[in-house]
Amino acid sequence: MKQPVTVLGLGTMGSALAGALLDRGHPVTAWNRTAEKAAPLAERGARLAATPADAIAASPLVVACVLDYDVLRAVLEPGAEALRGKAFVNLTSGSPEQAQEAAGWFGSRGAGYLDGAIMTTPEGVGGSDVMFLYSGPRPVFDAHEAALSALGDPVYLGADPGRASLYDAALLGLMWSAMAGWLHGTALVGAEKTPAAEFTPVAIRWLATVNRFLTRYATQVDAGRYPGDDATVDVQVAAIGHLIHAAEARGVDNALPELLLSTMERASAAGHGPDSFASLFEVFAGRAASR
Repeated sequence: MKQPVTVLGLGTMGSALAGALLDRGHPVTAWNRTAEKAAPLAERGARLAATPADAIAASPLVVACVLDYDVLRAVLEPGAEALRGKAFVNLTSGSPEQAQEAAGWFGSRGAGYLDGAIMTTPEGVGGSDVMFLYSGPRPVFDAHEAALSALGDPVYLGADPGRASLYDAALLGLMWSAMAGWLHGTALVGAEKTPAAEFTPVAIRWLATVNRFLTRYATQVDAGRYPGDDATVDVQVAAIGHLIHAAEARGVDNALPELLLSTMERASAAGHGPDSFASLFEVFAGRAASR
């Protein structure tokens, strides 16, 4: 028999979490402030608890996904004594600082605490190709990794409880930047009547090459040395000028490439013109000053 799991919060994401656990044979106890939202899960075999304390008492592992940390605290405080001896995995979105504060709150109540981040939308939950990030005590993660695997690929990031939330913010920034770049490119080629569906396979293939750049530049960032042996910042400044010209000529908004150009020019002014594109890290880290 697979490990029983309690799920607190049955919004769109919480319901997806409970459903993935049920699909993989875990006995699930669920609680939601609005009980009718739990009806579809009950039909699939979930046990519905009347209170959060009753739900927590039912399983050694508790997974929560609610609106925010304030709501989570309000839900748990009336029956907080039920947390003692439990493993609590918090998949509620928040900041690293909130995660660290929560770790102290749960620890003082005798619970093992993991903070987590869901790196997918609800329809992706349960897929082995999607990441769930976790941080907190390693023994807690190791003890429940098998159950957490039902939700997606569990990636452990270390003992600092705020690390999963920090990675979440950084990875969302990467996603938004990459998707915005793709949308700008789609608008550019679309001005010449090229469908997005035609452009996108070429863009995806290009991203495979970009992945190799990231691996190379990570070593440069860690070393603090940025040899410009592939393409320098000054070369990139000239190249982005062509993008801006092409977009302007076709009536495409240039706010995004102009922001990138401004950052490249700041790096060049700080003496990184002959360095690789990775030297923009110094601007983002607040270490670049004009020379």
